[in-house]
Amino acid sequence: MMQKEKFVPTEHHTTGIGAWLALIVALLFFSGLFFKVDGFKWLGAFDFTTLAGKFGSLKDAAHSTFVGEGGVGAKGGFLFALSLVPTVMLALGLLEIFTHYGAIRAAHKLLTPLLKPLLGIPGHCGLALITDLQSTDAGAALTKELYDEKQISKKDVIIMAAWQYSGAGLINNYFAIGSALFISLSLPVLIPLLVMFVLKFVGAAFVRLMLNTFYKGDFQHAE
Repeated sequence: MMQKEKFVPTEHHTTGIGAWLALIVALLFFSGLFFKVDGFKWLGAFDFTTLAGKFGSLKDAAHSTFVGEGGVGAKGGFLFALSLVPTVMLALGLLEIFTHYGAIRAAHKLLTPLLKPLLGIPGHCGLALITDLQSTDAGAALTKELYDEKQISKKDVIIMAAWQYSGAGLINNYFAIGSALFISLSLPVLIPLLVMFVLKFVGAAFVRLMLNTFYKGDFQHAE
């Protein structure tokens, strides 16, 4: 069975100041911190959600679907999936730029001490997880790219998928959809967000435990 090639920085993969700057820009761009900053709305121009755009409101849903009035079926699903392509292409294109300037190498060095003991995955998975906070599609695409390039194992993919699937698109969905309930909250708005973020790690850690115990035999030759 073919062995998975491990991601090991070498002399040709040094982590200079440019790599750290690329990582910082990538983290800020995908974190949502620049989405809506009071008094500094111009920072939204450097946020993934702002650049990806959004759909307008449906004033007459029956006449505003992809396939016209009352249109349903596979065609509608295909066209909806097609509408996601620009967002994913934008994310992957920018991630290629960040990767070129060393963001993945910096993430590997910075996040491995955190992700390895908590989830058992290498640090260069961090960008995929952070990307998922705003775009589930882009996060999944980057995860697939890491797996296709043999930088992560099948076991890593399952743990990452557990992290991503729990509260997928957390920041984007929380402020875009959950904002309707903010008025009824009896505690600061960021508290539920923080709880959900922590539970993503709890869920992924539980999946890791299951893979290392009940399903351990399934991955003996998959590393």
